[in-house]
Amino acid sequence: MALSEKFAPALTETREDFSEYVAHLQLHMTLQARNLVPSLSNTGDSRHHLLHQTQADIEKLVSRQGF
Repeated sequence: MALSEKFAPALTETREDFSEYVAHLQLHMTLQARNLVPSLSNTGDSRHHLLHQTQADIEKLVSRQGF
């Protein structure tokens, strides 16, 4: 058994753990970012609507990017 074959399972597990950590961190950052966006209780204000739409568009773009 080659040395690389011996450590392959541990490397795969490390990558999975790291991917899970990154996904959790992205979720946490998204939830925190939502706290920075003002509420949209006043729907007549186009600036708030634009801000909300821009935030949503950026979140979609970031979530679709691969590593």
